[in-house]
Amino acid sequence: MTIVQRIAAALWVATMLAVTGPSGAADEPGSQDHPLVGRYEGSEITFYKAAAFDETALLQKPHDYGALLDRNALQDRSGAEWLHVEGRVTKIRYAIPPGRSSLEVLRNFEQALTAKGFAVAFACADQACFAGSVNDPFLLGQQIDTTNGVSTAYFDHARYLLARAALPAGIVYASVLVGEDKDVTTAFLEVVETQALESGKVSAASPAEEPAAAPAPAEAVDAAQMNAALTEDNKVDLHGIYFDFDSDVVKPESAPTLTQIAALLQQNTGLRLEIVGHTDNVGQPAYNLDLSARRAANVLAALVTSYGVAPDRLSSSGAGQTEPIASNDTDDGRALNRRVELRAAK
Repeated sequence: MTIVQRIAAALWVATMLAVTGPSGAADEPGSQDHPLVGRYEGSEITFYKAAAFDETALLQKPHDYGALLDRNALQDRSGAEWLHVEGRVTKIRYAIPPGRSSLEVLRNFEQALTAKGFAVAFACADQACFAGSVNDPFLLGQQIDTTNGVSTAYFDHARYLLARAALPAGIVYASVLVGEDKDVTTAFLEVVETQALESGKVSAASPAEEPAAAPAPAEAVDAAQMNAALTEDNKVDLHGIYFDFDSDVVKPESAPTLTQIAALLQQNTGLRLEIVGHTDNVGQPAYNLDLSARRAANVLAALVTSYGVAPDRLSSSGAGQTEPIASNDTDDGRALNRRVELRAAK
């Protein structure tokens, strides 16, 4: 029995003991879909990890696993087949509903990504993912899906794609690995939003903007009111899009306002919008500028992924604390300055 066969036999036993199909359980606590990708219908999150800044390696060409066996370096990702990137890294594993093949799941992810402006940089299936004679599909999972030790989910098939998009907030990479082990299908997603390191964190610097009590959801400005303001002033300020303190994640309470923005664009087919983020003046100006840009980019992503807005009708930017509409000397004034603005794009 070869070393690969011995590894396969051991992993098969582990699979029989540890792997079960989707059971209807809730997602992993604290997890969420990535707003630029989404999830396959009916699947459940079994692993989730997100880091504001980290590094990872993404497969970008066929991989010579046999060379790693020869060097006893099974987790080595230093070769040219790996794309090394830094930025905001999100890793999500999904349990796919029974009866769905890895091919069907991967094709659906591919369609969703290309619809959002991604281009496929590399794709492969099973033995085609390897260079050399050591090409058992489960080994691809061992190299890519390392979040739970040696993966046991890719014995029968392993299908993979790497996609890239140049979005307003920067370059984004998304890799999708989908595998089958008998009647169990698993998808592992890794998304990297490349961005500069937020330096100067080891200091006594003040936090970004002022923390505030969670606001009561404001009555959403409707599409007609937005249209009137854009017609008259070429812009409209919105206070119905919410973020937690020092966070760029769009909160669920923002849905009424996002719905009205989508309706505005549906009613005005020739309209293009620039989404501009604003903060108060508490904290460092450079950090606030970056925070406002990330917030605006995530509003754009939410409109594209959850409301079906075409990406080419939107752009985003951040103004930080540079364009206040009220005094920053009072709580009420700072609250007004923390906003999202829509501008009619040229």
